[in-house]
Amino acid sequence: MESQAHTALTGIAAVALAALICGVLMERVRQPAIVGYIVAGVLLGPSGLALVQDRSGIDSLAELGVLLLLFLIGMELSLRAFRRVWRLALATTVIQISASVGVMLIAAKVIGWSTPAAILFGFVVAISSTAVAVKILEGLGELRTRTGRIAVGVLIAQDLAVVPMMLSINAMGGEEVNWLVVPKVLFSVIFLVGLILYLSGGRKVRLPFSEVVAGHADLLPLSALGFCFGLAALSGVLGLSAAYGAFLAGLIIGNSTNRHSMLQATQPIQSVLMMVFFLSIGLLIDLDYIWDNLTLVLALFMLIAVFKTVISVLALGLLGQAWHHAFLAGIMISQVGEFSFLMAVIATDVGVISESEGRLVVAVTVMSLGLSPIWVIAGRRLQLLVSYGITESRELMRLMYGPEVELVSEAIGDARSGWQRQLRIAALWVRRRRAKRRREKGSKAAEPISPTTPSAKDTSVAKVEILPPELDLKSPEAPKKAPVQIDAEPVPVKRKRHVTKTAPKKKTPPKKAQSKKKPVKRVAKSPRPRRKNA
Repeated sequence: MESQAHTALTGIAAVALAALICGVLMERVRQPAIVGYIVAGVLLGPSGLALVQDRSGIDSLAELGVLLLLFLIGMELSLRAFRRVWRLALATTVIQISASVGVMLIAAKVIGWSTPAAILFGFVVAISSTAVAVKILEGLGELRTRTGRIAVGVLIAQDLAVVPMMLSINAMGGEEVNWLVVPKVLFSVIFLVGLILYLSGGRKVRLPFSEVVAGHADLLPLSALGFCFGLAALSGVLGLSAAYGAFLAGLIIGNSTNRHSMLQATQPIQSVLMMVFFLSIGLLIDLDYIWDNLTLVLALFMLIAVFKTVISVLALGLLGQAWHHAFLAGIMISQVGEFSFLMAVIATDVGVISESEGRLVVAVTVMSLGLSPIWVIAGRRLQLLVSYGITESRELMRLMYGPEVELVSEAIGDARSGWQRQLRIAALWVRRRRAKRRREKGSKAAEPISPTTPSAKDTSVAKVEILPPELDLKSPEAPKKAPVQIDAEPVPVKRKRHVTKTAPKKKTPPKKAQSKKKPVKRVAKSPRPRRKNA
């Protein structure tokens, strides 16, 4: 038991450390941190290093992550911002869902899917990722613009539609549709819409435990999480989804009288809750399945991205928005959302789709979340280039991906030049070593020249030039010179001075002494007497 406990603690520590490292690396390459959490789950899951192998524990962690994510979304939901564009957002969401489900029903007739499976795939395609889209909008500086408000409004409307979708999937489970669930779905939708309308009017909810926990920093986050799990359990008892109750709890706390204190108290654990959800999704991914079906996964990702972009742009444009705003907002919400994981898991549990189809949904969703920033940046550049009047396809592709190609080529060129420099240094070192060895061999082989007479083998004759006795200093007949006295005084040598003649200077007359003028004192004149008029 003790060894198992140590193993579990080691696994938790490894998972947390891997999530931190992968999140930091993704932020460094300008990708959302949630992609790093998913990668960490993949690396440590059953298809990776297998540090986490308990399938039941992974499923429980995934359900917990879903509850916490819905709670956070409801708590941070800005109903005032949604109220400004709620008509446009709801209309766009309805068009997206209807078009997605309609296309999947048509495809089901060709491929052979069942009707519940086609409806599920339509739901999966229609939902976008709020976390990824908001992160991209912040990075591009478009969050506070008209485009950002439109995109966020549509994302909020999609998040509100997730709960009825999950209830519908539960109702479609089994061989036949359970029509007894339809009243529950209608009740949940009506109650949610009524609560949103009530809270969007600026009204605040007073929580029953707000006075008890006010001023206690330790109790505020615990009370918020307790309220979340309490409503989730109540929703499950009533036959509704536990995620529905968690979303309602977040929505109520986000619009309560002590909203700011709750948000401030739960801020440190929000990143942990997000990490738990996306880490649990990564643990569910099967790398072997993705590798075996890589072509299919990439093709589905491209089809879904193009389809969602076209539907969103057309819907926003036909609803009266400017086309450049519609295009940018459309590519922002073109990815598959994180709730697609949840719907795939629920559909697999209730028998709407098979396990292989569920793995396909998870694989396409992961691919969409990872490649969504690249798709958005390429679409934004395309919109800018078209606005400048560039319409040729080759020129568009060159300018769209020009910066990335330059970076890659520069990196390859730097690496190549570095290798070439190292090879030159190595070749120069080898040459120097070889030259040094040659010099050493030459010095050893060379013999010293002896002052003796030449040997018999040497046939060369040395010619000696004999100097006359007058020039030969060693000869006794050479003239003798007077000895030189070293200590004698040197004889002075008279040298002529070189005198240069200069022109005579002109005599200038002496300057006359200037007499200093004495300052004249001015006497003030007395005023003239005025004449009196007779």
